[in-house]
Amino acid sequence: MNIDKHAAEAFRDHMIERELGPATVAKYARAVDRLLAFAGGEVHDKTTLLAFKEALGAEKRAAGTVNGVLAAVNMFLHFCGYDEWRLRFLRVQRRNFADPSRELKRWEYEKLVHKALAEGDERLALLLQTLAATGVRVSEVSAITAESLRAGQAEIICKGKRRTIVLPGKLCKTLLKYCKKMNIASGPVFLSRQGGPMDRSNIWKAMKRLAKRAGVAPGKVFPHNLRHLFARTYYKVYKDLLRLADILGHSSIETTRIYTIRSFTEQRAQMEALPLLL
Repeated sequence: MNIDKHAAEAFRDHMIERELGPATVAKYARAVDRLLAFAGGEVHDKTTLLAFKEALGAEKRAAGTVNGVLAAVNMFLHFCGYDEWRLRFLRVQRRNFADPSRELKRWEYEKLVHKALAEGDERLALLLQTLAATGVRVSEVSAITAESLRAGQAEIICKGKRRTIVLPGKLCKTLLKYCKKMNIASGPVFLSRQGGPMDRSNIWKAMKRLAKRAGVAPGKVFPHNLRHLFARTYYKVYKDLLRLADILGHSSIETTRIYTIRSFTEQRAQMEALPLLL
């Protein structure tokens, strides 16, 4: 199979048939389009691939971002039957503390919730608390239904995997009260103005706007950061990485470990406490 736009179209169809998520399909398709644009429409040898990798590195993007593009390219090469041309990832030394500019602190989260309530946006305030209290992905919010609240648990299907999460009693009680107020007898709790389930775009935009009004750095305020906040808080209390991996729906504990990295402040305090300086 030639590595060209026709192969790219077939690759997109292949990803959809494999039931990869829409966001993943779009991300991988963009990476392949970048490669073909760089190569002038068709890749003829590995030299072009190596030049593409070098060009990515010259953009001074984070290694993780570059490796994400390379992962997509490698999957595309495998699909086309060119495994021998696969590219090596950039080596990344694992950071042993969280980036302070990206870490959402507990007090900042509370500030967001209080601001939403002060502005009368109960839906957004409850949504933030639901994300933080359960650790669900933004794509899984629609699984929080009136039925799940009455059952005290929600069944989530993501990336072909099924898991059941326990919903805290206090959260269920609060959300059921909200459902009664909004006449939501069944189905998703968090609805858009059009009446459909809130999606990633709705939620992202609402959080970014709230961040500016609340005086919290917008770079810290996005749905996945509330999942990180849940993971850090859970691990700090229970120190149970295996159970946390189950709750978050991770197939690899190494993925979960990333969520529990200490903050820079915590790590510094620990280093300062070592009695090694005279």
